[in-house]
Order: sequence, then structure tokens, then C-alpha cells
Amino acid sequence: MVDSVQTTTSCSLLVVVLNYRTPELTIDCLRSLTDEVAAIPNIQVVVTDNDSGDGSVEKIEAAIAHENWGSWVKLMPLGHNGGFAYGNNAAIRPLLLNAALPPYVLLLNPDTVVRPQAIITLVNFMEANPRVGIAGSRLEDPDATPQCSAFRFHTLFSELDGSLRIGLITQLLSRWVVAPPVMDTHHQTDWVAGASMIIRREVFEAVGLMDEEYFMYYEEMDYCLQANRAGWNCWYVPTSHVVHLVGQSSGVTDTKRPAKRRPQYWFDSRRRYFLKNYGWLYTLLCDAVWTLGFITWRLRRIIQRKPDSDPPQMLRDFLRNSVLMRGVLVRPAKCS
Repeated sequence: MVDSVQTTTSCSLLVVVLNYRTPELTIDCLRSLTDEVAAIPNIQVVVTDNDSGDGSVEKIEAAIAHENWGSWVKLMPLGHNGGFAYGNNAAIRPLLLNAALPPYVLLLNPDTVVRPQAIITLVNFMEANPRVGIAGSRLEDPDATPQCSAFRFHTLFSELDGSLRIGLITQLLSRWVVAPPVMDTHHQTDWVAGASMIIRREVFEAVGLMDEEYFMYYEEMDYCLQANRAGWNCWYVPTSHVVHLVGQSSGVTDTKRPAKRRPQYWFDSRRRYFLKNYGWLYTLLCDAVWTLGFITWRLRRIIQRKPDSDPPQMLRDFLRNSVLMRGVLVRPAKCS
């Protein structure tokens, strides 16, 4: 059962922080928001907890009381761990259904630390650009090294480039590379990382909530694609700086540790994204292209004695989760 959280109808910005077994990081994230709260009138922060079962709720609750954050932070424990979209939607859905959703919603990871004025910068950008539906911050390491935060949609050509890993091919397919070089200027992009992503209320009204059939990964890309199809632009705002401690909940995207075996939900999300948005034939072609490219890369890696940085059992897991093995049926989204 999902508990509702009451927010005032005059709230100008709703910030949703989804916690799953990272209470200390969540508390640090909230602490970094204190100055932003003072700068933005009527901000409301909702921390949802995906049934962590590790004392997270009690720790966060105690921190809210100890730091006197109760006037702007609400805690929403959830009945089960339904994933990223589910945990964020839980805070947004009641307000959307009651026509009380504020002008902007910011999805903010618990493993982030907000730099000064990062949030007000996003809000001001949205205010100045009414046709922009979604915008994302510049994510960075603690030493301010930028992370890739603005991306292109996954396509047949990006699947080939990502699996084959040949410099010449990457140059030829540069317009389809998912993660292009980081830019220091504001620019339109296909999608932005959900670690710090602001969404205009009208986007929710046009396309609904995020698809909860994604447990984790691909859901923010899918949402930006739905917004794009509804006529809403997505922009990258590098003047909004947010530190991102990558992969603290899942460990899948943490590049500073040896690669972990990809979890089942990653393959489920990838398959859903392609089937839902492009159909079974295109998905089959993407699977085939990725497989041939990856096999070519693995052979070249052995011949050239390159280090092995791939997730364990990646090829076997990919083939096992391809549309040929798992089928082409896609369950309808249940997020509305």
C-alpha cells in the first residue's frame, strides 16, 4: 500500500528523492538542499523509501527531526520495492490526480550532493524556456570532473557502435553515439540522466507518469522519448552542478570498481524499451547487430590482448534475454 503525502497547492517545486538502502547518502543529499530551500519559495521535498528494510526509514526520520527539516521534507515509506519509476511516481501520482501538482518536479537521486544554486538554476532555465519540458543538470564527480549526463536515444546504430568498439566505426556513427562528449554550453539533447532531472507539470499532463514496468534503467530515456513525441524538448543545463556518486544503489554503473554481472532487470528494461517504442522487427535487428558486434569485439580483445572490462557472462546473458529467447510481448504500462 502506498501512503499519500500532503503538499500545499502553492508549492512551486516538488523534489522527489527515492531511497533504497542508502540512508546516509539520502541524508547528505537533503543537507545539500538546505540552501536551495531558502532560495526557492514553497519548495517541497518528498523522500520515498522503496521498502528498504534496513532501518532507512527510522534513520531518515530521525535526521529530519534532528535537523528541523520537517517544514520542507516529508517521508513516504512504500509497501514494496517496485523500482525507480514506481518509487518516484508514488510521490507524484496523488498530486497529479488531484490537480495539485506544482509547476515543476525534480527527480533527484539519493547519491547526489547539490552544488550551490544548482536547483534554482534549473527552475530559472525552465521559466525562461516555456517549450522545454525536461532539463538535466551537469553531473560530476566530487572533484568536479564532469560525467556524461546528456544522451542520444538508443538505436540500431548505437547498438552496433557500443558492442563493436572500433574507433573508425565510432567516428562514422558519431551522430548516433549514445554518450557524446560533454559540452559546457546549454543545448538540446534526446534525454538526460534521471539523477537530476526537472520535469514541467504539463509533460505529466500530456504523457502521464513514468512507466513502472521498468524496474531500473531505460525508464528516464523512455520518458524523455514519450515527451519528445508529445512535442516537448529536452535540454542539458551545465550551469546546474550536481555531484553524483555513481551506482551506489545497484553498482551496475560504477566505473571505479570491476564490472558486475548485469542484473536481470537491466536486460528486461532494454528489451522493453526497444519493443515498446520500435516494435519486434527493429528489436530483433538490434539484438542481432549487438551480438555480432560483441562477438567481434571479444575476438579482437583476445588477439590484441586488451584488458577484459566487460560484465561477467555478458554474451550468454544477452542471448538468453534476446527477443528470440524471451519473446516479443510487452506488458502495457501500469503507471497512469
